[in-house]
Amino acid sequence: MPYAPPSRCTDPGCHEFATKRSRCDDHQPIPWAGRDNKAERYGISSGEWRTLKAKVTKRDNGCCYLCGAEPVDPDDPEAEPHELDHVIPISEGGARRSLDNLGLACTTCHDEKSKAETARANARRRRGRPT
Repeated sequence: MPYAPPSRCTDPGCHEFATKRSRCDDHQPIPWAGRDNKAERYGISSGEWRTLKAKVTKRDNGCCYLCGAEPVDPDDPEAEPHELDHVIPISEGGARRSLDNLGLACTTCHDEKSKAETARANARRRRGRPT
């Protein structure tokens, strides 16, 4: 089967051949460029996030609010600490800083919950698209 001839870089003014994604090696997009960080996404600084996590950890005794997993041993290098999580996602109307809307989630529960939230958000986005 014949191959298509090489194309030029789509960046204006560049005449090099494209290597991947219609761009030359010099004009490849920067991974994660334009993605926001937690401070921009939630309006909460990293210091405030740590403070909230400390308060929730003390309140919940370090246990996962979803499955009840015990707190991890800080001396175990293999153990991943529980993550601070919004019980009701901000995108679904949850409060950003309210301790009532924050809880610790073990890595497994947090990943499962995040995937479910992503699926719901994608479904909402698809429903809202005009066909």
